[in-house]
Amino acid sequence: MEKMVPSQTDLKTYPDGQDDPSTDPVRWRILAVLLVTIFMTLISVSIVNVALPAIRLGLNATQSDLQWVLSGFALTFGVVLVAAGRAGDIMGRGGLFLIGVAIFTASSVAAGLAPSAEWLNAARFAQGIGSGLLNPQGLGMIQHYFRGDARGRAFGYFGTTVGLSVAIGPVLGGLLIELGGTEIGWRLTFLVNVPIGLTAIILGLLWFPRPLIVRLPRTGSGLRSLDPVGAVLLALAVLAVLFPFVEGRGGALIWLLLPVGILLVWLWLLWERRYVRLGLKPMVDLKIFSTRSYTNGITIMALYFMGVTSVWVLVALYVQEGDGKTALQSAVFSIPAALLSAYAAHWAGSRVGRFGRKLVIGGLIVALVGLGISIAVVIQVDAGHLSVWWLMGSLSLIGVAQGTVISPNQTLTLAEVPLDYAGSSGAIMQTGQRIGTAVGIAVITAALFSTIAVASWTVAMIVGFSLIAVVVALALLVAIKDLRDRKQVT
Repeated sequence: MEKMVPSQTDLKTYPDGQDDPSTDPVRWRILAVLLVTIFMTLISVSIVNVALPAIRLGLNATQSDLQWVLSGFALTFGVVLVAAGRAGDIMGRGGLFLIGVAIFTASSVAAGLAPSAEWLNAARFAQGIGSGLLNPQGLGMIQHYFRGDARGRAFGYFGTTVGLSVAIGPVLGGLLIELGGTEIGWRLTFLVNVPIGLTAIILGLLWFPRPLIVRLPRTGSGLRSLDPVGAVLLALAVLAVLFPFVEGRGGALIWLLLPVGILLVWLWLLWERRYVRLGLKPMVDLKIFSTRSYTNGITIMALYFMGVTSVWVLVALYVQEGDGKTALQSAVFSIPAALLSAYAAHWAGSRVGRFGRKLVIGGLIVALVGLGISIAVVIQVDAGHLSVWWLMGSLSLIGVAQGTVISPNQTLTLAEVPLDYAGSSGAIMQTGQRIGTAVGIAVITAALFSTIAVASWTVAMIVGFSLIAVVVALALLVAIKDLRDRKQVT
């Protein structure tokens, strides 16, 4: 059986009589705070998708306004991730985590009370910043407080929380909109974050170790340890790459930002190497990219999100536009898959130390089978032999795949990363997910609508599912390569 190789950090000793944090019983309470907060941020994302029609009516919002309700959050989230992760590595993850939760909670209040679409979008930008601050701290704290099999279980609980939030979010959003009506209902979908956020802040203040934040020295290399130039270069690079995909209606010129983004990445790499030559710690330790388990893992994750995230967008469009179902009915299609994803994440998280990358390979194969059966169901629905509700069965396989791929892959990808760079390395992985999601949704939905213009919804769905299958197959090839790489090491 393939085993996870412990990193050098996993074997480090803790001087001055300090205990290894991976044996501290308080770590499970810390994990509970992290999971409550992740639950809040993910519910917020899935609820907004359901609330868009109500927001349009309640605020007389334009199509562009609604686009930015989604895009504004995605942009600021992706831009601050890596810099926030590095800041947490240096200044203390617990304090920055709570600051992120506070920003997210306050901006949820602002969004819920928004008098106009412009106000709502400003609040969504702030929510993205808060989420970008707290997410890499959560990953870094799991790496810090958990080792070996316990880390796999922790990421399993993380995956279970993701699955449950995805299942509950759309249904909760539909119920709140039904309860509050057009004017109040969509506001409740933001305000529901407030009690969760306040609970997380209170528990974090009670349970997180002190000091929450370590102040940087006012002289010497204090500010330079944050690598501000590198942070700005990478933030601009991510913005330039993401922007055309999340705001693709801006015309042809907007796509010129892509080569600008690539140039900025190159300049960032040059700067980081220069920082090392100066004897300073860079924003990201570029040596981690020579660790094959890390580079393979972030590639698998980016490809997986590029493909499978689009499944739920396609299904929502298909069952509403193609089959006439309501938004609440379309949300029900994802519930069995989300619940199975939650269970599979917990199951796989407790076994990742034993089976390793084989779990990820198995999950990707299950995803391909689910996509193949989904294509068959769509064909049979078009022929009148099946109801569209049969898609819930094939999508359930994709839910199982999601739980078996994401949590184990996170554990395996970060297993050999030094703890000094736990936040920033985890943030790079999340940035790859965000870019993969943006690229996948933009390309696959564009293919869907282009096909609909000349053919039926059935043909369009076959094209969309087939493109997703190609991307998942590429992720499978990388996972097989990683398994071989690990066998060569051992």
